[in-house]
Amino acid sequence: MTLSVEDRLDISELLALHGHLVDNDEMDRLDELFTEDIVYETSNLGHGELHGLAAFRDMARARAGKPGAPVGHHVTNIVLTEAGEGRVHGRSKGIGAGPDGECGSVTYEDVIVRGERGWRISRRKIILHFSPAAAPETEEADS
Repeated sequence: MTLSVEDRLDISELLALHGHLVDNDEMDRLDELFTEDIVYETSNLGHGELHGLAAFRDMARARAGKPGAPVGHHVTNIVLTEAGEGRVHGRSKGIGAGPDGECGSVTYEDVIVRGERGWRISRRKIILHFSPAAAPETEEADS
């Protein structure tokens, strides 16, 4: 499979859609984003793994408005890699803005599949970044 420019644009818009739907409480439209059998891994956030669109909706509704829940989800730095017929691996960065203005950073690792209704995320793993990556040591720094 060769990933066309149109596919790349469609998938990039798909990844951006997450923030719009979740932040606007449009949980009834999540089937435009995820497959019915989505596996949503949030172990790094302390929530484990969710299976299925209904489980994701329940979790998102339960977290909405709770302390620490982001009020804005922003996706950036999208990298797409072909993974075989009708499958793409996506890696993107997410910035979550809280109601107090504090922000957090995550990496989204997605498996995206093409189905009858277009591209959908079938697996998402979220990795929360707790601290910045260490800077590489240089001779200059050692002097």
